[in-house]
Amino acid sequence: MELTTQQKDFIRQHEQDDVKELALKLDKEKYRSLDVALVLSQIVGRQTAREKFPRWYNTDGIIYPVHLSLEQASSEITAGYKASLVPGGFGRLVDLTGGMGVDFAALSQRFEQSVYVEQDQDLCHIARHNFSVLGLQGISVVNDPGEAFLQRMEPAEMIYLDPSRRDNVGRKVVRIEECSPDVSVIREQLLAKAKLVVIKFSPMLDISLALKSLGRVSEVHVVSVENECKELLFLLSPDAMATLFHAVNLYRTGKMERFYFSPEEEQNVEIPLASAVGSYLYEPNASILKAGGFKSVAKRYGVQKLHVNSHLYTSDRPVYDFPGRMFEVRQWFVPNRQNVKQFLSQTKKANITVRNFPLSVAEIRRKTGLKEGGELYLFATTVARDTKIWVTGTRL
Repeated sequence: MELTTQQKDFIRQHEQDDVKELALKLDKEKYRSLDVALVLSQIVGRQTAREKFPRWYNTDGIIYPVHLSLEQASSEITAGYKASLVPGGFGRLVDLTGGMGVDFAALSQRFEQSVYVEQDQDLCHIARHNFSVLGLQGISVVNDPGEAFLQRMEPAEMIYLDPSRRDNVGRKVVRIEECSPDVSVIREQLLAKAKLVVIKFSPMLDISLALKSLGRVSEVHVVSVENECKELLFLLSPDAMATLFHAVNLYRTGKMERFYFSPEEEQNVEIPLASAVGSYLYEPNASILKAGGFKSVAKRYGVQKLHVNSHLYTSDRPVYDFPGRMFEVRQWFVPNRQNVKQFLSQTKKANITVRNFPLSVAEIRRKTGLKEGGELYLFATTVARDTKIWVTGTRL
């Protein structure tokens, strides 16, 4: 699995190049000894790793797998979050869907023993090499389909799965039943073999349908990075009685926004709707919006919702620790012809967000001629009594 000095030098020299253009320019005869396909795949891998998993990028000797494995691999920051959910020295881990191994590498450091299981032989060779380069201890690599290994494995403290989200012809899928393995089918086997089962799914998955398919879910973690929803984590345990939602927004600076609530709390809490837009406007982060904690977040932070379906909030006093974006309101108005004309006479540029409004961002830009950018934010939304309004403000 080792790269030659010539290959390493070539990869570093062309790391920033456009790989497609580079492939066309290369003289295949001249670089026959280089193994062009291999070095090009490594350039793609390093370009991905630089932002997605910087520790791997900065470790000399790492070999990168094919693009599909890079695509589905977790980022280093989300892998670290998964590891934070497990107390240290927690017995034995089994990862049934090894893949590139970014999650496995992070999780294995929390266990005394860890088993990486992967049905693709090439991925096993790459993983074995990379884990050695990374200096991981107490691990073993098994080349076997995850479901087959599950049948004969000894019980473990934790099983981790990241089911493949591609069908037999390579198309992306989202539903649990379409992923491989279908966790809804092997759920009871998983729970019989581990005290804790952690499953990663696409952020596009319908959480309510997933809860029905999986059952015995103790926690759902909706994980975003820099306010972009990246993945859903379902924690299953044999004795799960209720489900707690964790809406998590991670920042590369190390900051984390975390909001938790139960479905019962969200269903039963009663909150008053705002009678008018106050001095401050709030937009929950992407994880809260995906998790559906719309009423719970208002209750917890003492803000008022503009409308049942708008998912924007307001207050007269600032709530600086609100988990999302906060704005100081400049003005709000009904967007009739006269009001819009007056607004546009003074404003040429704005960042536009639509929440529960009949026009899209593109349609508003086309009708108004507003350019994108600047310090001003415009929210097109609906308030009580279904009144359509525009709210402008600046980010705090």
